[in-house]
Amino acid sequence: MARAVMPEDSVKEVPELIDVMISLLFESLPRRDQRNWARVYLNGLVRTNGKKTIRNIAGTGASSVEQSLQQFISKSPWDWTPVRRSLAQHLERTAQRPLAWVLQPLVIEKAGDRSVGVGRQFVPQLGRTANCQQASGIWLASSEASFPVEWTLTLPGPWTSELMRRRRAGIPDTARSLTPAQDAVHAVQRMAATWQLQRRPVVMEVANGDLPQSIESFALQDIPFVFKVDGSLPVSFGGAGRHKPGPHTAPARELIDSLRSQRRVVEWTRHGRAEGAVTLLTSAPIFATPCEDRPASTPPTPLLLVGAWTEAALLPSEFWITNIGDRPLAQLFLLAKLTDRVSLDFTETCEQVGIRDFEGRSFRGWHHHATLASVAHAAKLLSARPHAHARDPYPGPARPAALPRQTTALPRPAAAHPATPAVLPPHLPGQTPRREYIR
Repeated sequence: MARAVMPEDSVKEVPELIDVMISLLFESLPRRDQRNWARVYLNGLVRTNGKKTIRNIAGTGASSVEQSLQQFISKSPWDWTPVRRSLAQHLERTAQRPLAWVLQPLVIEKAGDRSVGVGRQFVPQLGRTANCQQASGIWLASSEASFPVEWTLTLPGPWTSELMRRRRAGIPDTARSLTPAQDAVHAVQRMAATWQLQRRPVVMEVANGDLPQSIESFALQDIPFVFKVDGSLPVSFGGAGRHKPGPHTAPARELIDSLRSQRRVVEWTRHGRAEGAVTLLTSAPIFATPCEDRPASTPPTPLLLVGAWTEAALLPSEFWITNIGDRPLAQLFLLAKLTDRVSLDFTETCEQVGIRDFEGRSFRGWHHHATLASVAHAAKLLSARPHAHARDPYPGPARPAALPRQTTALPRPAAAHPATPAVLPPHLPGQTPRREYIR
C-alpha cells in the first residue's frame, strides 16, 4: 500500500485528515475492509453527538453497519500495538516535539460487573471506593498540546484468577494483575525499548508503596523521570561526605520546609489560561529507598527532591522526585506541570471523542476502542493547528546528568534492544519563566 505524505504547514478538515491517517497508521491491518471500518469508526467518534457507542456511531436502522463495527472492534484479531506505535512516531514528526511522556490515570465508573477489568476498588483519584475500570494513558506532551499514544487496562485479581471470566473477556495468557502504577511503568519500559522513539522524561504520580519499584525499573533502562509524590513520603538524605553526619530520614514535607530560606520564585503561565502564576521552589539531594529484593551492597540511587509553595501558602504543597540533576528547578517544575496540559486536552478533546464510552466486554475490544479514540483525538487537535516540521528544538545531553558532588551516575546495564537516548529540553517553548531569583 502506498504511503500518504502529510503536506507541510497545512490545516486539514478532520475527515480529510482521518483519510490520511488511515494510510499512515493502519498499514499493519492486513485487509482493506478492516481499514474501511476503522475509517467509519473514526469518523463516528468525531461526528456522533452524545455517547460514542457502536450503536450510536452506526446510526438508527443500520443493523448491518452495527454488526460489522461490533465484529471489527470486539472480535477482529488486529494488533493495536503497531497502530499506537505508528501514531507516536507520526506525532513526533508532525506535531510540536514532545517535552515529556506524561502518565494520566483514567477511571471509568460502571454500574454492572461485566465490563472487562471492572471491580469495586479504592481509587486514589476519587478518594473513595468505586465500581470501576482503572486505566492509564501515556501522552506525548508539549506546552502546546498533548496526545495519548498508549493505554493500559488494570485487571483486578478475579479477572486473571477466574478461568471462565478470563476466557469470556478474551484476556491474554500473559496478562497479570498489577497495580495501575506497575502497569504504567511496564508500558513505558516497552515503549522505550521497542517503539523507536526519542526518549523523553516520564512525568507521573506514584504512590509511596509503588515508588521503590518504579525508580528501580526506570533506572535499569536509564529513563529520566519526574515523579509526583506525597509529602508524607520518608526520604533519606545527608551522610554522603566524609565529615557529614547521616544518613537521616524525614518526611519529604519536613525536609523541604526546612529549606524554605533557599526558595526560588518562579513566574509562569498556567496551561489554558492567560493569567500568570507564582510558585516558590526549593530542592534537596536524597537517596532512593531500595527495593526489598535489591542486594544490600548496591549503592542507593541518587535523586533530587523538589518542593513547591503557592505564593500565599505557609507550607509546601507539592513534591516531586527526579533523577534529572542538570536542569534548573524552573524547568523541572514546568515539566511536572505538563500534567495540567494533559488534563486540559483530556477534558476538551479525548473525552469528547469517547474514550470512556466503550460498552463492550472484551479485553481486545477495549484496547481497539482506546486506540481509535487516540487517533481521533490526534486528528481533532492536528486539524486545528498548522503542522510543525521544524528541527528538533531540544538538542542536549543524551542522558540525565549525574547529580552534584556526592552522587554517582546511574549504572547502565546491557540493553536487550538498542536504546534511543533520552533528550532533555534545555528550555520549554512558551513556558519559560519570566524571572527566577533567590528569595
